[in-house]
Amino acid sequence: MALSTQAVGKVYDPTTYAVGREKVKEYAAAVGETNPLYLDHEAARAAGFPDVVAPPMFAVVYAGRSVAPALFDPEVGLNFAAMVHGAQEFAWGPLVIAGDEIATTTTVKEISERGEMGFYVFESVSENQRGETVCTGLWTNIVRAIG
Repeated sequence: MALSTQAVGKVYDPTTYAVGREKVKEYAAAVGETNPLYLDHEAARAAGFPDVVAPPMFAVVYAGRSVAPALFDPEVGLNFAAMVHGAQEFAWGPLVIAGDEIATTTTVKEISERGEMGFYVFESVSENQRGETVCTGLWTNIVRAIG
């Protein structure tokens, strides 16, 4: 398979995502959340939050757009047509609240070959407008051998 590892360590320009109240509510409803903190801004305010709280996996919304350029970067060399999702891991910090602005930076952490398959690992680090790390993600993609 002969993978190039020259892109390991490459850091992509950050993307910024403004967390909207309705986007949080729509996401929560779409994934079947029932916690009123995710769905009702009045309930969230009564609980001491300035607005609705984003469910933890909302991280895919604000961080995913930062990972996309790495997936399609010719220097990374990932064969998108043969890619399958391998794994995702997240570590969360402070809660993300509607009204936050989240900046996410993605880095190519690893490119390796195992059993004639390519493994591509990207790390995303998302910070809110106060400079707090709200989420760190590891995104593993596997490219099957073709031939």
